[in-house]
Amino acid sequence: MQRITWTAIAATATLFLAACAPMGGATQGTTAQQEANRQTVLAFYEKGLNQKDADAALQYVGNRYVQHNPTAADGPEGFRKFVAFLREKFPKSHSDIKRSFVDGDYVILHVNAVREPGTRGSAIVDIFKLENGKIVEHWDVVQPVPETAANKNGMF
Repeated sequence: MQRITWTAIAATATLFLAACAPMGGATQGTTAQQEANRQTVLAFYEKGLNQKDADAALQYVGNRYVQHNPTAADGPEGFRKFVAFLREKFPKSHSDIKRSFVDGDYVILHVNAVREPGTRGSAIVDIFKLENGKIVEHWDVVQPVPETAANKNGMF
């Protein structure tokens, strides 16, 4: 009977993990295409929501833009209307991306969006689907940042 040692188990696990890891990519576990998708969404967000330049942001959108937020219209015109609304009603608004995640063709952002400087703003999770390196769908979940919380962990 062969006896298995912890050293053998560790060596086998190391070889297994090395074999499963993707080659290349900007970050461990992220392929080059996934990282390109992340950069596309970050640029879209910066141009559209922070600089309020819809046309510059729309260069990152594919031949369709499906909007799952029930208060926003589909397509480039829907996005233009949203950016125009921000420019008119909240010209000093800013969205601070706290973290981003990539899962295949999906990019997920965790954002603190502040429409009026000096306010707490909202915690937002934005989900974007990309096809051929272009944004084609968007979902979001928005929650106001409360004044007090039942814990000291913070939302970001």
